[in-house]
Amino acid sequence: MARIALDAMGGDNAPVETVAGAVDAATRGVDVVLVGRGEVIEPELARQDADLPVVDAPDVIGMGDDPARALRDKPGASINVAARLVREGEAEGLVSAGSTGAALAASAILIGRVDRTAPPSIASIFPTPGSPTLVLDSGANPDVSAENLVQFAIMGAVGAEVLLGVANPRVGLLTNGEEKGKGRSLEREAYELLENAPLRFVGNVEGRDVAADKADVIVTDGFTGNVFLKTMEGAAQVIMRYALEAISHLEPSVQESVLPALSEVRRKLDYETYGGAHLLGVKAVVVIAHGASSRVAISNALGMASDAAAQDLPGRMAARLTSS
Repeated sequence: MARIALDAMGGDNAPVETVAGAVDAATRGVDVVLVGRGEVIEPELARQDADLPVVDAPDVIGMGDDPARALRDKPGASINVAARLVREGEAEGLVSAGSTGAALAASAILIGRVDRTAPPSIASIFPTPGSPTLVLDSGANPDVSAENLVQFAIMGAVGAEVLLGVANPRVGLLTNGEEKGKGRSLEREAYELLENAPLRFVGNVEGRDVAADKADVIVTDGFTGNVFLKTMEGAAQVIMRYALEAISHLEPSVQESVLPALSEVRRKLDYETYGGAHLLGVKAVVVIAHGASSRVAISNALGMASDAAAQDLPGRMAARLTSS
């Protein structure tokens, strides 16, 4: 069983929700080590009558801290200590709901990249009809080259195989039209490269195509991907709000019959169902959870990390990147 290091001080609801999520994940068989301030973690564990290993880390990197500077100035920060545990082989994966920038810096520098030419990329899972869709980059790299988009496509293809169980995944390039030649010079150049890459490239896809199940993997730059991710989250919230308003006018008996189906839709659309996004392209499993993660999201993120480590996601990623 792969051991996963949890940045117990990361996130808006730490350490109460992070510790609770770790305890829940442990009951489901995930091997978790908590990293953070022992004086606040231990009471939370005692309150839940749980006994999990704790590695003390006296500092925390806040959302307002400069990630690169904090990596140097706060070596005792929880995310840095957790990353070193992974680097030293005392854990096989890392989960954090704290500063995304800090998680990126700690993962890329302390754990290391699988390929020095390929920047790590955040891969988010979208609950689309048919099967989920992996979208990357979702925020790690605002400025990229066409070659980087090809690397993201390779990462995404491996991720879809391992994380989603999709054989020979379809890879699409996100742009403003389906026809070849659409997009900026970045997308046009990437299209040419992707046509000749060892992938099942299905061409350009638009934002609306995510719901049409036209690709298993969609690649874009980190700026566009992050805007796309947050727009989809907002759209899901609006849809659920309208649905709840609509059934509020129905008879109570009808509401009772509709609510279970609506609850299932809400579960599928809720980011907490998956727990977080994988950071692909580093030498170990790293899952970046939402800053507002509850215990449910933390537990699911730890489960994601454990499953990916068991399937050797980093090793398979390295093999594919270096052979392409």
